[in-house]
Amino acid sequence: MADYASKWQSIDDRAIPAWFDEAKFGIFIHWGIYSVPSWGPKRDSVNTSGEAYAEWYGSAVRHAGGQYEAFHKRVYGEKKRYEDFVSDFKAELFEPQRWASLFKRAGAKYVVLTAKHHDAFCLWPSAYRWNWNSKDIGPGRDLFGELATAVRGQGLRMGAYYSLLEWFNPLYSISPERYARAEMIPQMKELIQAYSPSVLFTDGEWEHDSEVWGSRDFLEWLFTESPVAQEVVVNDRWGKETRGNHGGYFTTEYGEVGFGPDGQELKMSRPRKWEENRGIGASFGYNRNETLDDYMTERQLIHLLVDTVSKGGNLMLNVGPTADGRIPVIMEERLVQVGDWLAVNGEAIYGTSAWRTSQQGEHVRFTAKGDTVYAICLKWPGRELVLETAGLFEAGESTSEFEATEARLLGHEGPPLRTAVKDGRLIVKLPELEGSGDDLPCRHAYTIAIRRAGK
Repeated sequence: MADYASKWQSIDDRAIPAWFDEAKFGIFIHWGIYSVPSWGPKRDSVNTSGEAYAEWYGSAVRHAGGQYEAFHKRVYGEKKRYEDFVSDFKAELFEPQRWASLFKRAGAKYVVLTAKHHDAFCLWPSAYRWNWNSKDIGPGRDLFGELATAVRGQGLRMGAYYSLLEWFNPLYSISPERYARAEMIPQMKELIQAYSPSVLFTDGEWEHDSEVWGSRDFLEWLFTESPVAQEVVVNDRWGKETRGNHGGYFTTEYGEVGFGPDGQELKMSRPRKWEENRGIGASFGYNRNETLDDYMTERQLIHLLVDTVSKGGNLMLNVGPTADGRIPVIMEERLVQVGDWLAVNGEAIYGTSAWRTSQQGEHVRFTAKGDTVYAICLKWPGRELVLETAGLFEAGESTSEFEATEARLLGHEGPPLRTAVKDGRLIVKLPELEGSGDDLPCRHAYTIAIRRAGK
């Protein structure tokens, strides 16, 4: 049995369950009391991406002279505290089945909800947060449990985000180690035992090292005794020294690994299964201050998914619901648009692996599965797609071996595409479709599946 508690190597060596690498696309949900004020500054008005996160309202509003404080005083006055927003977090329009159906339609394979963010408010009836959870106060419902049931009913996997730190907990302020042993670890075990999440996405690890948090002891229990020991996937946020270094899969956030206690940008220490996490806009929690120009377009999201998967990563795309339980319509539309693309091109995404080269030129990305390489074109190639054979297939193969190549355009019901080899290039003849017309199989990215006969 691996010795998870004494050293990180055993944790690092644990194989990441195969389902996670095969899934490629998940949905992140940031929802809580911060969804009531639902405000953050514009990204271009602050220095770092985190300063634009609306879910940080509870902490940021306490910083004198900042944009959050100015907004709060103007809209809510001097006496309204962040904690008072709980009475307005009612989730009266929350329909978990509708959410789950949307995520299924989007083509996602897993869903991760903020079970507890840094304000310590829990979306399940935790015994460790009496009267500070969604069952005891506010909605009066087990929000996490309801969504977990609905998500699994759609055949998707359910995961939990959990913050290690708590902004307002006196015990945490006095003794982080005592807090971790007396409250944090028991509460994480409660969450695991009650809901059996397939993903545990921890966060808020940066203030202390993993010894203070007791991370290895908890992970030993999780991987050996918990009800999800074989299935569960964890990330790399277990101590200020672990992000990009230790744990399960590595995480990026808006393209960054993160920042250390000294403010220096962190880097991944070695190749590892990884996941990009970001919102459709510049915030994870819903931000009423954002406009259409702050949201990624359909094209940008599809290209982000393709680029991430071609480099061996997963994309966990965040939505921020409103306090009453609605997913903003523009977020719904973006998810449906990604789902429409995946309905045509999912073969080139799900269950694939990174190819020996992730791209050729600016507009072609590669994935692979079995004997097929998928060339995903980020714009319509025109009458033919020309690929350099060097680096595409195995080195040392003769030109004649490419002459038996079979190619097809995903979503196109016509005959197989004609191919030719000339001067070290594989030429794929595309059907005569209009580059901007309705006869194209999808929008914004087009997949040519390439297979050599006999391989």
